[in-house]
Amino acid sequence: MAVTEGLPVLQVARIEPQDASQRWLVRHLWGHEAVGFVAGSPKACKSWLGLDLALSVASGTPCLGRFDVEQPGPALVYLAEDALGGVRDRVANLASARGLVLECLDLHVITAAGLRLDLQRDRERLEATLDHLHPRVLVLDPLVRLHRLDENSAAEISGLLGYLRELNRRHHLAILLVHHMSKKAHANVGQALRGSGDLHAWSDSSCYLLRQANGRLKLVVELRAAPAPEPMMLELVDDARGIRLEVTGRDARPQPLDERVRQALTTSGQPRSRKALRSELQVNNKRLGDALDRLDERGQIQRTPDGWVASQATKPDDRQMSLT
Repeated sequence: MAVTEGLPVLQVARIEPQDASQRWLVRHLWGHEAVGFVAGSPKACKSWLGLDLALSVASGTPCLGRFDVEQPGPALVYLAEDALGGVRDRVANLASARGLVLECLDLHVITAAGLRLDLQRDRERLEATLDHLHPRVLVLDPLVRLHRLDENSAAEISGLLGYLRELNRRHHLAILLVHHMSKKAHANVGQALRGSGDLHAWSDSSCYLLRQANGRLKLVVELRAAPAPEPMMLELVDDARGIRLEVTGRDARPQPLDERVRQALTTSGQPRSRKALRSELQVNNKRLGDALDRLDERGQIQRTPDGWVASQATKPDDRQMSLT
């Protein structure tokens, strides 16, 4: 008689504790290796937010200009409803607004005409691509174009979500699905996700974009393992810097110090001493020093004999996509 092998088991005390630096991918917005949704009604800027987060991870710059990236690295996106030229234009606008060079971004786009994750062949091709790029985050936009299942059937959709969870754990990456919300009001905004209730239950981190009566967008964040920030208002801005989403109104958070330092150096165009930066930004010496070190490590600034100046990141290695 064959002996069935038991499941792997480990005493809780023997599990390695999670390092505090591993808690977030994007602080207060998206957890480390979390799965979830950017969801909203049609034309609610869902793709803009998904790309903003991907570009933030790829560049190490704050998402929405407010939320610091804790673990920068390669990012991979698939926008099923956008032509490649349109994807490039959106990313170019977001990069321009932050003073980033498009060619220096470790941000990659799946160029396949279709991607059906209920098909074994497409699953294998996606996994080969992840093995090649090792991205920190995978953005799939929108969920409805990724399968031919009945989203209202828990039996059907749970299989797809189970596969995505396995993908998340096997490749140690965050997964962001862009999805639609129903028009029906719910006490819990996450329960308004269109389709099976399994979708909401599956999510670790999610961002919901709600169109207000005055036309503005309200961002509601939902987190499984941490308190969520207060809801905030967003606006799609189009000016000389480029098109991007910005936090607006009284609930806007202070800009992260790294971004303030980078912008001060970019705007100046001249070398600035640490003393001059400290005086301009009204920040203590240690916090400024830590910010200068982080920006220097990311290649966004550099030290010269005359002081600190803005610089450009080193261009990442040219890597060909295996899923085309």
